[in-house]
Amino acid sequence: MPSSSADELSPRDSWLQERSQHALARFDDKTPVIYRQRIELHRNVHEWIAGWGGSSLFLAGSIGVGKTHTAWQTCRRWLEAWYAPNRPWSGGPDLRTFRSTALFDALRPDGPDEVRRTLVTELQKCDLLFIDDLAAAKASTWTQERLFEIFDERYINRRPVIITCDVLPNGLPEITGPRVSSRLAEMCGDSVVLLEGDDRRKGVAA
Repeated sequence: MPSSSADELSPRDSWLQERSQHALARFDDKTPVIYRQRIELHRNVHEWIAGWGGSSLFLAGSIGVGKTHTAWQTCRRWLEAWYAPNRPWSGGPDLRTFRSTALFDALRPDGPDEVRRTLVTELQKCDLLFIDDLAAAKASTWTQERLFEIFDERYINRRPVIITCDVLPNGLPEITGPRVSSRLAEMCGDSVVLLEGDDRRKGVAA
């Protein structure tokens, strides 16, 4: 008979490990090269990943302090945690990432209505939504209304978002509209992390 060892993975854990490897490989492929290097995360970010509730994460700070790099690495570690053996399995995660400029462009009223409606629905329902540099794009009244559709649905269903921004949540009403700003403030709660430091792009680090 074949020998067995306490160190061997159970069939379930082996299957989860395989699924995790495939999911992480796909995520790495779509991660911009500059953000693939693992970095040490702020302790509050570690706490957010470990918490696994319905809360969202807001990464604020001046230009060049590493908000986007932190967010990409946070998404990856969130994905790793999804496949943890002790977590109840609920299917493979749907994780969406967008730069605000690309998202606002996709939500413009002059695009195909069916495509826009499909995108809004997908962003309402995905397991984790990451929007990078939220204050970088100028939102029209139309775009603010579409953002409200997305964030209100995520708010009432406790679906988390990760936001990077060079202003704090209380500076968002002019960009997102007051209704989205109010919901984001509650969604993020204590998970507003201020990253500090010099602009790394002006030094040797990217």
